[in-house]
Amino acid sequence: MTRRIIGHLTAADPTLGAVIAAVGPFRLGKREEQQPFQSLARAVAHQQLHARAAEAILGRLLTHCGGFPAPDALLGLPDTQLRAMGFSASKIRALKDLATKTLEGTVPPRDALLGLDDEAIIARLTCVRGIGRWTVEMLLLFELRRPDVMPVHDFGVRNGFKLAYGLRTMPTPRQLAAYAARWAPYRSAAAWYLWRAVDLAKAGKLPAPAQKLRLPRILKKKKRTTSSAVSAAPPARSGGRIRERPRPARRSRAPAKKK
Repeated sequence: MTRRIIGHLTAADPTLGAVIAAVGPFRLGKREEQQPFQSLARAVAHQQLHARAAEAILGRLLTHCGGFPAPDALLGLPDTQLRAMGFSASKIRALKDLATKTLEGTVPPRDALLGLDDEAIIARLTCVRGIGRWTVEMLLLFELRRPDVMPVHDFGVRNGFKLAYGLRTMPTPRQLAAYAARWAPYRSAAAWYLWRAVDLAKAGKLPAPAQKLRLPRILKKKKRTTSSAVSAAPPARSGGRIRERPRPARRSRAPAKKK
């Protein structure tokens, strides 16, 4: 399977192929399977925090509850206790909304998610307060191991693309999405290699791009008709004759004569 992925990406894109050759085989690493409630709760804790600080806060929660709390147990914790552990007011609201929607069935168990496609999962889980598309894409990629996820809003992925292709500016999410279409159905692996491209650049081992690439050529927009083009176009015909609008008479700028 790994050979098939590498072969497809290399054939589709020589520049990404050079990054692949420098990095080696694609590997996500093993993770303990978690229920969506637990994965998303951890994601909320990590938002806008350094990983060590977030893990310290989660550690206090696990110590207090004797393990990761179930949704109903989390709802039973007073806000004051959660604040004392280090959770902000907005994160407490997000965690309790997550717990409520898990009990209601909006956030289903892991087995139920496996039967849904990626966009259906994104639509369902982003109904939870504080959970955006990027958070769900990370769950799809690392927890559910979906093969064709391209997190175009991720800074690391966009920065890796910029570095790998020798661009002066960061690609927009739309530009990256348009270009990444050639990597389907293995865009998850492509994203992983773009993250690794940042590591290669820091180590001074990033290969030169195999081809020149300019952002306007990635996603072309239709040119709007300019005012000069409109004025240059011939007037519309009506009844076989060309009707022209009479030009207004020019006013003289000379000062009026005094009587």
